[in-house]
Amino acid sequence: MKSTGIVRKVDNLGRMVIPIELRRTLGIETKDPLEIYVDSEKIILKKYEPACIFCQSAEETVEFKGKVICAECLEEMTGKEAEKTA
Repeated sequence: MKSTGIVRKVDNLGRMVIPIELRRTLGIETKDPLEIYVDSEKIILKKYEPACIFCQSAEETVEFKGKVICAECLEEMTGKEAEKTA
């Protein structure tokens, strides 16, 4: 894990600000959803990427009737080559 040297305090409502430099570097825009993970004593924030409801892959996904399906699972279901989008 790489240290950025940036330190922020948590306010009385439990919030902290992610510096604009980090948001720009990581492609995090205003109102983008972030996933929160816990690894022993670490809190990890990751930009949320919708994943396939069947295999949990976040690559080459399409949305169908409000559900996210990857191209591979879609191809398997239809028996045809799926149109791939990233």
